[in-house]
Amino acid sequence: MIGLMSPTAWVAQEGDWPTPRGAEGPCKEWKPTPEQTKSVAGPLSASLVFSNGGVCLRIDSSGIGHYDASPKVSRCCPDCSFVHYCAGARIFSLPRLFHLLSALIIAGRRPQRDSPWWYEISLSLQLTYHKPLANLTLGFAAILSRSDVTAYVRAILDPNDKSLPKLECPRPDLSRYEHLKPPPDHGSPLQTRYFFALNLRNNLSILPRLLGSIVEAIQFLGPEHCALSIVEGNSPDGTADVLAALQPQLHVMNRQQQLRTHFTLHNIIDPLAEGHDRFTSLAELRNLVLQPMLREPDRYSDTTVLFINDVAICLEDILELAHQRRIQGADMACAFDWIGGGSGPDDLPAFYDVYVARSINGDLFFEVPPDISWKRAQDMFWNEPTSRARWHAHLPFQVFTCWDGAVAFTATPIVKGGLQFRAARRDLGECHAGEPELFCKDMWWKGHGKIMVVPTVHLEYSNEKGKYIKELKGYVSDWVGKVSDKDMIEWRGPPEQVKCMPTFNEQSWRLWNETLF
Repeated sequence: MIGLMSPTAWVAQEGDWPTPRGAEGPCKEWKPTPEQTKSVAGPLSASLVFSNGGVCLRIDSSGIGHYDASPKVSRCCPDCSFVHYCAGARIFSLPRLFHLLSALIIAGRRPQRDSPWWYEISLSLQLTYHKPLANLTLGFAAILSRSDVTAYVRAILDPNDKSLPKLECPRPDLSRYEHLKPPPDHGSPLQTRYFFALNLRNNLSILPRLLGSIVEAIQFLGPEHCALSIVEGNSPDGTADVLAALQPQLHVMNRQQQLRTHFTLHNIIDPLAEGHDRFTSLAELRNLVLQPMLREPDRYSDTTVLFINDVAICLEDILELAHQRRIQGADMACAFDWIGGGSGPDDLPAFYDVYVARSINGDLFFEVPPDISWKRAQDMFWNEPTSRARWHAHLPFQVFTCWDGAVAFTATPIVKGGLQFRAARRDLGECHAGEPELFCKDMWWKGHGKIMVVPTVHLEYSNEKGKYIKELKGYVSDWVGKVSDKDMIEWRGPPEQVKCMPTFNEQSWRLWNETLF
């Protein structure tokens, strides 16, 4: 149990940044002026980090400033992304903030109006309740009140906290998932076995359930075996405030186990911005959240990536995806996500990710007729007998592409094969498709075509509808014991052609590997 700690004690254990990797010598240093030093309310602590797309600047606990004007921010701050948040900075007097901004001039770089410019300052609070929340921090220019941020962080970290709405999840039989834990003699500090990845935007209401389940999964699998990477942006609801407060708490809670966290807040990439291709922007965001793996490819050479959308997900959902991927020997395991339904007995939900997902025969999961209606949405896998039979039996089965709200996949083609999310190669005539569909297509091309769906994991995008879906389709624990883990998939090669659907009323067939050969 973690008790209350003073800021000084916390800094002594958490204040130092790792030695820069890939740098020729240490980061450059500068000595803050007395005015800059006095701008800190109390003793200097941990780090204050600035970035304007190439400068990384911090003041350490000894009062020395460090900066790196290299295009690669990681030289000075290895755990930072292009636009990033580095937790740890403490109580600063806002009127004197501009004294510290002058350090950018020392570093030889000025923030450009057309470049990503972002900074984050944390304000330290002393809390007298819920002991794991000692030294909670709030983001500068916060949207939410301190009490609201505290409530959200507490709801995330405490599975028993019910002060905020979150989907009620059953406690699974964890013995089923013990094999997912690396053996003690294989717990190398140089290897990270699970990489949790999230892109978040305006997701405040779902955070207690979503992040709460992820924290539970990390605690079960072992924080020393896990990394958590989150990219947030364009969230006027206060999502960034909660994340800024959460990251240092995760480090406090998992100090001995060394959980690796990579939080990118206030990112300015906007897939909905006028004049931008949505799929190009989404691919950029997804690649950004995976970027920490590329900085240390050897660490993530045998890693399962758990990429999770803004869904109401339970601990058992996360573990079941990892479990099924392991026992089936799959490269990727996807859930099923749903939308709609619930207004009456005849109002049933529809599978949501029909735009991205393709059956092993290359067709949609359900037929979308020329009138672009969902009237056939309940007739899943109508023209693929093997998939249809296993769907009704709640057994995993192979597909060509999927994403479906949450996915567990191997990191190998990313860290060793150069796989990235991308938009369609329109200049080569490639079918206009979503970045997850193209990601799966490229996995097939790189020899990782063991892609499957798990019909016992059902997700929705709100707490209320998540409850409805799970009551209708069943929780994972409802099916454990009823579905055999010994019924293995007979893996097949790719279909010759795949349904191309740039829009729902524009459908045609294309070679599965067009533009790749």
